[in-house]
Amino acid sequence: MNASLLSLFLPFILSIGLHSENAAAKNPLDFGSNIRTADPSGHVWNDGRMYLYTSHDQECQPDFYMKNWHAFSSNNLVDWTDHGPILSVDDLSWSDNFAWAPDAAYKNGKYYLIFPAGTGYKDRVEPEKSTKWMGIGVAVSDSPTGPFKDAIGKPLWTEPYANDPSLFIDDDGQAYLYFHAQGTDYHVAEMSDDLLSIKGDFIEMDMGGYEPKMEGPWVFKRNGLYYFTMPENNRSLSYYTSESPKGPWTYKGIFMQSEGGNNHHSIVEYHGQWILFYHRWLDINSTCHRKQRHTAAEYLYFNDDGTIQPVERTLEGVGDFPSKISDTSQR
Repeated sequence: MNASLLSLFLPFILSIGLHSENAAAKNPLDFGSNIRTADPSGHVWNDGRMYLYTSHDQECQPDFYMKNWHAFSSNNLVDWTDHGPILSVDDLSWSDNFAWAPDAAYKNGKYYLIFPAGTGYKDRVEPEKSTKWMGIGVAVSDSPTGPFKDAIGKPLWTEPYANDPSLFIDDDGQAYLYFHAQGTDYHVAEMSDDLLSIKGDFIEMDMGGYEPKMEGPWVFKRNGLYYFTMPENNRSLSYYTSESPKGPWTYKGIFMQSEGGNNHHSIVEYHGQWILFYHRWLDINSTCHRKQRHTAAEYLYFNDDGTIQPVERTLEGVGDFPSKISDTSQR
């Protein structure tokens, strides 16, 4: 093609290329609306669907002032159903704000939503004037999509200030609650059988001498090995491993680098594939023309020794997951 013809058709060629790229793009996840979500907690329940429990960023909200939690579900990680807000701070007698990163569990025939919420105001200019406080609550439902009801009418504890709960239930049924807390990171609490209280004191875990600033822990088990994962320095995703859910833990390094903003994630196996859910800061049709948070997903792979391979952020994400399910079903 000569130069004159190329210049004539170049805009058309580029438009096809951009359209194809957008058609293949599945990150962020398409929840069917312009909703801004973050802190995705992934779980597969008995019906075989993937459920995501997320925090909900209001459009251009000030300083993470958040009011409710949402649930989404899918059977192929591409087509999602928004089940709407499943719990709101309006439903709580002890909180009116900061509906941050939740987690969920199923036990004793009930579904549990473990959530942080709080009161007050954080003054970033004059921190000494801040009145912000947060605690962790428990809500229960007969359905994975709620509505959930506050089960104890108060937080699990009031001191220390705490948020970002991660609830892991081991093979023997014992539940462990990991969390981010003021002056009490890298601790775990054993939960009572009904998941409505903690047993005894917090247990300080041995992290092998490396304890960077953290938030949003997520714990899972694979091939008998426990993984403690977290946003290291609130940005890069890193992990430790152990032979016990209470440690001691061995630091293994970063598996997803920071892209500037905070990150919060979950890791879950679905149809034989390990999936990393996380959030990104992107400017997508923002009314205030700034980056806001959106839930995304990537495949997660392990080496033969159990270490996690580095994960890159992609536009495609898990967009080909329906074909992977189809290929598996035909074998």
